[in-house]
Amino acid sequence: MEHKLYELHAVMCRVFTSPKRLEILNRLRDKELSVGQLVKIVKIRQANISQHLSILREKGIVKTRRDGVTVYYSLANPKILKAFDIIREMLLEKLAEGGRLMEQVNRGGR
Repeated sequence: MEHKLYELHAVMCRVFTSPKRLEILNRLRDKELSVGQLVKIVKIRQANISQHLSILREKGIVKTRRDGVTVYYSLANPKILKAFDIIREMLLEKLAEGGRLMEQVNRGGR
């Protein structure tokens, strides 16, 4: 059972290897958006947005709601944002630490 959980975890993590998919998730943080709205915000072609959304939907990360001919996307489970935010905080800390290290190097190692 535990091995299967590791496999599922790895599959889920692979979904988050695309910077554009991460941006899409972040844009869906507080609201649902249509493909057209995401195209304008993320600034990539509709075909690419649709491909990313298809992957996210297949893995159960986003859900859809249809209103006439328009399909709106939203997060299927807001808990994904906790993971997103924790990793983002770690990266910001690392960047800040890297900046401090660069300042020390530029000042002569003090």
